Amino acid sequence: MGFFNKLKEAALKEAKKKIMEELGLGGDDDETKPTMTTEEFERTKPDELRKDIRMISGCQDRQTSADVSNVSSFQLPDPAGKAGGACTSTLLNILYADEQVPEDDLSFVEVLEEMRIKLKSGDYSQIPQLSSMNPIDVNTKFDLVPDTATGTKRAVMIGINYVGDDPGELSGCWNDVLNMKKYIQDVHGFEEENIVILMDDGIHTEPTKANIIDAYKTIIAQAEENDAIFLHYSGHGTKLRDDDGDESDGYDEALVPRDFQTNGMIRDDDLYELLLKNLPDGVHMTSLMDCCHSGTILDLPYLFKGDGSHTEMTLDPNMNLDAFIEKLTGKLMEFLQAKMAASLSL
Repeated sequence: MGFFNKLKEAALKEAKKKIMEELGLGGDDDETKPTMTTEEFERTKPDELRKDIRMISGCQDRQTSADVSNVSSFQLPDPAGKAGGACTSTLLNILYADEQVPEDDLSFVEVLEEMRIKLKSGDYSQIPQLSSMNPIDVNTKFDLVPDTATGTKRAVMIGINYVGDDPGELSGCWNDVLNMKKYIQDVHGFEEENIVILMDDGIHTEPTKANIIDAYKTIIAQAEENDAIFLHYSGHGTKLRDDDGDESDGYDEALVPRDFQTNGMIRDDDLYELLLKNLPDGVHMTSLMDCCHSGTILDLPYLFKGDGSHTEMTLDPNMNLDAFIEKLTGKLMEFLQAKMAASLSL
C-alpha cells in the first residue's frame, strides 16, 4: 500500500474513532472486534444496501479466468496467467446445452459446483463465485431473472477480443456475448431492441471506456420498478493499486476497455458510481463477469464460492464493511448508531 493510501486508510479509521466517541462508545479496536453476523448486518444496514444486485464471476480476485493462450506478457498492471471466456461457456453448457434448458430446476449451489467440476476437468483452477447485496438461499432455484421481475428486461453485453494486440489478443469473447445473447432471448424473453452490444468487431459499438460508461449510465437511467437488468462482460480484467484505501488487499479490481492504453481502466470504484448507487429500488440486476480478478469487482457484501466446501452464502470476511457503507451511502454514523441500538436491545 502506497504512502497516500495509508494516509486515507488512517483517515477512515480516525473518522470512525471520532464517530464511536460521539456515540459514547470510545475507541474501536479493529484487531479485536468480533466478526459481524448476517443477522446483525441485515438488522442495521442502511436501506440503500437492500437493492437487488447479484454477480456471477468466473474466479476469485487472486485468480485469472481462462480459455485462450497465455497472456503473461500482456501490457497490464497485473498480467498474470490466461484470460478468456471459460466461465460463460461453462455456464451455458449447464443451462443451455444443445439450446435446451435442463428438465429439472437447478439450485445456485448445483450450478456453481457443476461449473467448478467442468472447469477442473479442463485443467482450469478457477473457482466460480456468486456475490450479492442481500443474502440468498443458495439452495433455491438458479435464475438470471427472477419471476418477480415482471417489467422490461434490458441488457448490456460487452465482448472484447483486443483485435490486433500482440500480445493480448483474445479469441472467445465475441462468441461469449453472442451465445449468451441467444440464451437470454430464448429462455428469459429479452427483446432485441433492449439489448446493447459492445464488441471490437467493426460491426457493433466499439467497447471504449467512454462507450462502456455511457451504456451503463443509460441502462440504469432507463430502469424502473420491477424491471430486470443483465450485464455481461467478457474480456480482460486486472488489478490496480487501490487509490482510496477501501480495499483490504490494497488493490482495486478493474475492467479493461479496448482503449485502456490511452484512456485507462474502469475501476470497481467507478462501477459503484455507475451501477450500484443509482440503481432504482425494485429493479433486479444480475452481472456476469467473465474476466480475470473478477471475484469482488462489484464489492458486494455477501459471497458464495462454488468450491464444493461451502453450503451457504455468508458475509465476505475480507470485506471492509465500514468503508463499503460510507462509500455507497455516506451513512456510517447512522449504521453504527443502529448497530449500537440493536446490541443494547438484546
